[in-house]
Amino acid sequence: MDFLKTMSIATSGLRAQAGRMRIISENVANADSTPASPGADPYRRKVPTFKAELDRSLDAKVVGMGKVGVDKSDFKLKYEPGHPAADDSGNVKYPNVNSLVEMTDMREAQRSYEANVNVISATRRMLQRTLDILRA
Repeated sequence: MDFLKTMSIATSGLRAQAGRMRIISENVANADSTPASPGADPYRRKVPTFKAELDRSLDAKVVGMGKVGVDKSDFKLKYEPGHPAADDSGNVKYPNVNSLVEMTDMREAQRSYEANVNVISATRRMLQRTLDILRA
């Protein structure tokens, strides 16, 4: 495979995983937020998607961020009658974000990011060795 294609594909993976980590970070940051007014909906968990793209200049398939969807699962309800965001029955809606799931997703994104960094490093080493051979 061409060195340039390899670097381009791995770089697209880095960008995609970085975008995924930004979305996960946003979810974690809003995990305990409450709505601004009683009965309103709180933050809804965002779900990143990926899509295959064609880099026409390199004639290579790369990965990109797709549309960011939302998790349609139910919100968590807690009975807190004194809370400013409590509805008429005293329940407060909390985001549908599970911190354990988010941390697991973050770890997976981190490992994918590291794998792409390793591909770039290995490609650079191969390119350097090729240049060293040509110089000799």
